[in-house]
Amino acid sequence: MAELDAINQELGNDPDALIRWALAQGRKPIITTNFRPFEAVLLHMVTRHLPSIPVVWMDHGYNTEATYRFADALVERLDLNLITYLPKRTRAHREAVEGPMPGIDDPRHEAFTREVKLEPFERALREMAPDVWFTALRAEDTPERSRMQPVSKNADGLLKVSPVLHWSAKQMYQYLQQHDLPNEFDYFDPTKVEEKRECGLHLQH
Repeated sequence: MAELDAINQELGNDPDALIRWALAQGRKPIITTNFRPFEAVLLHMVTRHLPSIPVVWMDHGYNTEATYRFADALVERLDLNLITYLPKRTRAHREAVEGPMPGIDDPRHEAFTREVKLEPFERALREMAPDVWFTALRAEDTPERSRMQPVSKNADGLLKVSPVLHWSAKQMYQYLQQHDLPNEFDYFDPTKVEEKRECGLHLQH
């Protein structure tokens, strides 16, 4: 922990240096994405150093049409090594049996979140067994994220790295402009619904 504290202090505000350090720490890194706004920033940062890194997407099936088009365009633009994990039931199957997506006040919403996001992610961790995990978390997204550190290690020893944790939306936008990267704001996460709400994935992992 002392080493991680030192790294957070030394490299926590230098995304490129933090990425280079993290890639040297393990042999099986991954980066997760949900193709929300500004996702191109970290994908571009990391793949510049390791073009072949697995890009893991938990596609819950409720993305907007614009998000799916953006995902396809970004995969082609950055030549991403995309690996998609899907829920065990399709959206059509789930809705035929249980009806439309439950709202966040519905007691069924927790089970819904587990089915469409948490279980696919845990399956990805089991199958891919990464030792370094890059994520595009930013402190200004939610109160919970504002208390996180750029580098942490979970109980299983997985090194979680959030290089742009301390970046503002303005810095993200400027990076997109500087590197001529696409962006898309038509985005919806059925497990969060509200912009400043956590889905649980980053609280459990």
